[in-house]
Amino acid sequence: MQIYLPIAETSVNAFTLLGVGGGVGVLSGMFGVGGGFLITPLLFFIGVPPAVAVATGVNQVVASSISGVLAHLKRKTVDLRMGMVLLTGGLIGSLIGIWFFNLMQRLGQIDLIVQLSYVIFLGIIGALMFQEALRALMRAKNPNAPRRKLHTHIWVHNLPMKMKFRTSGLYISVFPPLLVGIGVGILAAVMGVGGGFILVPAMIYLLGMPTKVVIGTSLFQVTFVAAFTTMMHAITNQSVDVMLAIFLILGGVIGAQVGTRLGVRLKAEQLRILLALLVLSVSGKIAFDLLWTPAELYSVTLPRQF
Repeated sequence: MQIYLPIAETSVNAFTLLGVGGGVGVLSGMFGVGGGFLITPLLFFIGVPPAVAVATGVNQVVASSISGVLAHLKRKTVDLRMGMVLLTGGLIGSLIGIWFFNLMQRLGQIDLIVQLSYVIFLGIIGALMFQEALRALMRAKNPNAPRRKLHTHIWVHNLPMKMKFRTSGLYISVFPPLLVGIGVGILAAVMGVGGGFILVPAMIYLLGMPTKVVIGTSLFQVTFVAAFTTMMHAITNQSVDVMLAIFLILGGVIGAQVGTRLGVRLKAEQLRILLALLVLSVSGKIAFDLLWTPAELYSVTLPRQF
């Protein structure tokens, strides 16, 4: 059953969209990730223009993060003060990212920029995840092996304008979380991701936050930054396709329930290795598409009328 996506200006099989949303939902349930960094590249593969894929993919992040935030708020595992600092930086970064996105779109280079961003970031993150997963697997086989400390006191904590974050048990400068938030906001605007795959390691290894409050605080920031980003994309360049978003969210909700049940059957180390391999394979596929000579070397399109 083909459906026409008015903003993407293309026809896509409805079951394919449900499958993409459901597949990412399954991965979200299995691996505990938002899936934004996977759903956008998958939309590239089925013919959705990168600009539309980025702006619409963020909706999936918002939908999948809200329920998680509410659950963590009930358990009181959200550092609201830290979340507000990260959110402030995220909103600033989102505005910067939207400006850069629109500039590249006017220059006709946004498709290349988005795809290159995914190749670079997914390649780096996938390699680091794979390395860390192998270490975790080796530690599981040898419990007596020395373990690396998650956090040590470094120069970041000597910066001025310190603030006390009681829930996290920290007394650090506001500049590190503010800069982390700005970086995540830029990624959300340019790549259509929530940024959790960058935010969570930064909160643990750079800011030194306890693991029990990291996920909830990350989801708090991601929810509002993603919502703001998709709203700005809709206002500034009209690239949010509501029909596409509905099918992706519907499939994601169903898939997440399936993924949660599958995830409990696999060991944590095996899940992390599988996720790392998946991220690396997506990065490799995008790189291949960029480097492979297309069947049509030249094409002519008429400018869109708004």
